[in-house]
Amino acid sequence: MARSLKKELWSSPNIITFVRIAAIPVYLVFTYYESRMHSFLAALVYTAAAATDFLDGWLARRKNLVTVIGKFLDPLADKLIAVSALIMLVHLGRVTAWVVIVVMSRELAVTGLRTIAMSEGIVIAAGQEGKYKTALQLVAIVFLLLHYPYPIDFVLGTAMVDSNRVGTVLLYISVFFSVWSAWKYFGGFIDAVYRKDAQAARDEDEERRQGAR
Repeated sequence: MARSLKKELWSSPNIITFVRIAAIPVYLVFTYYESRMHSFLAALVYTAAAATDFLDGWLARRKNLVTVIGKFLDPLADKLIAVSALIMLVHLGRVTAWVVIVVMSRELAVTGLRTIAMSEGIVIAAGQEGKYKTALQLVAIVFLLLHYPYPIDFVLGTAMVDSNRVGTVLLYISVFFSVWSAWKYFGGFIDAVYRKDAQAARDEDEERRQGAR
């Protein structure tokens, strides 16, 4: 059993997950020691760590290396990568604290609900709202890490884009989708519980009728 767990732990998808987690202090240090170059490097490392989320999952499915440890580590890495960046951005005054409180509360609530649902044998499909939340949050944090204005070439000319302002707007939109997706998830859970109870009641009635015969 110990050998099996050790083999699972050091499978290639899990190694990728560990590398993603190890990238966290790298972009936090670059962000803390603020400069234009460090901000760019922080955004680059964060993008690599966050955007490669699909890689470990794809590799696990492709090579049939899906493990219990991997199912735990992969979502944990996603949350650590996003939340650590947001906390550092609050420390630097680029993000208001209530935003991080809402994001963390949502993640804890949905994770707890998923645990309860799994223990009850209830499967709730993830909605598009959660995917929008994840994508918007990733892009928002990248812009907030960039922080400085950058010249962008558009069709009609070059304009200075305030990365911090763009990131703040995108983050607020992601918070909206975060709350909406949590609401939909809780609604789906309640509906699933009612359906399960109703099905159990129907099965019990059917057993009674069968017994009466």
